[in-house]
Amino acid sequence: MRFLHPEHDQQIELSTDDVFLNPGYFDGGSRLDTNLSPPDFPGGSHPIVSANMNAVTGKRMAETMARFGGLGVLPQDMALETVERIVKHIHVADNRYDTALAVSPRATLRDVQGIIRKRSHDLVVVVDDDHRPIGIVTHSDLRDRDQYVPAARLMAQRLITLHAGLSNRDAFLQMEEARVKAAPVLDESGRLIGVLTRNDAVRLELLRPALDASGRLMVAAAVGISAEAPATAAQLLEIGVSAIVLDTAHGHQRRMLETIRAVKAVVGSRIPLVAGNVCTAEGTRALIEAGADVVKVNIGPGAMCTTRMQTGAGRPTFSAVLACAREAHSLGKHVWADGGVKHPRDVALYLAAGASRVMIGTALAGTFESPGDVKEDRDGLLYKENYGMASGRAVSDRTADQDAFESAKKGFFREGISSSRIYIREGQESVGAVLIDMITGVQSAFTYVGARSIAEMHERAVVGVQTSAGYGEGTPHGAVRK
Repeated sequence: MRFLHPEHDQQIELSTDDVFLNPGYFDGGSRLDTNLSPPDFPGGSHPIVSANMNAVTGKRMAETMARFGGLGVLPQDMALETVERIVKHIHVADNRYDTALAVSPRATLRDVQGIIRKRSHDLVVVVDDDHRPIGIVTHSDLRDRDQYVPAARLMAQRLITLHAGLSNRDAFLQMEEARVKAAPVLDESGRLIGVLTRNDAVRLELLRPALDASGRLMVAAAVGISAEAPATAAQLLEIGVSAIVLDTAHGHQRRMLETIRAVKAVVGSRIPLVAGNVCTAEGTRALIEAGADVVKVNIGPGAMCTTRMQTGAGRPTFSAVLACAREAHSLGKHVWADGGVKHPRDVALYLAAGASRVMIGTALAGTFESPGDVKEDRDGLLYKENYGMASGRAVSDRTADQDAFESAKKGFFREGISSSRIYIREGQESVGAVLIDMITGVQSAFTYVGARSIAEMHERAVVGVQTSAGYGEGTPHGAVRK
């Protein structure tokens, strides 16, 4: 990557809003001639990683991220028993079809209401004792009905089903002809194995799943820098995670370096070790020399983070990733850009700066696959709650087993928002919708730069610095008729 005006631009500390990609020549035929596979370790068709935040990544998020080519990182606050259960679920989940929401005919409307928003396909399948579908229930079937009406009376018995192995094109056309948005998928014996939506049939043509060496969906897990980290890492290795992320707000410190060495002694080269966060070349070198394979970069840009306002510490995002990536590349290693992503352009700019993957939190929090229940405000709008991992709420949960006085004392040291409403936006309700919007934008960015791979993106990108007015004129600002 080079700056458009290096004599000036390299002297400024820049956020992603401060910069733009200068278009160049592309010799490919279309956006589909680009390859977004991350260069740091095998697995995945694109560089998006879901953040290890309690309100962002759980079972559904990690499973769906992997199915659509990304990587989910389970939070460090999650009990190991829960991590094991989730990893086992993900490893047996279908690589192509979403997990079905199934109930017996005897289940009630109340039971259906409790699960129907756990997946974005808005479909609950009623199955018999042999797990064969006998009907479906959607939101339209739940209106103005008694809470204890059984599913057998709620369900629509006209079933449009798909057979496993049907091509995405044929599955899409069958659903299009039947005028349904989603359909249960059945195996050869007629048993339910999953659900495919019309939109996902198209998305799966563009995003291949992230699979480990055994052909299972990939999932990573985060670990704090406590004395238990090596033992936890050993258990995670046994459970079968695809990567371990050592995570703390300020990674350039003695405890982090000691933890990296101890964990690296346990996991060796069997799975990648990611560590962070830092925002300087010196911090990057220290973590890599201690044993990190990948360094997580950025301090303070997350939507739920108050670190910069509380402490004044941090660094503008683009300059941080650029400096850390250059240092990591000189040592034969990689960096992830963490936080601050609002638009696909931010992902493209992080890749231009040298990141191998980009971690996203809040942009994924407002989906049906994120943890937590869907809530409704007084205007009937749907939302989920999100909060920072250094917030008072997260610290309180993390120290719940400690002495009450010590827990209260630690609660004063908070650098995050404890509660925020992330509204579920029309057309962006699912992880698949968010990812396809991000990835198609990044693919287009590659063609503007003239790159076919992430390595070429970093090599060929020419980046300029713009005023706030320059950024503003690039946003949609036409008159909207209300």
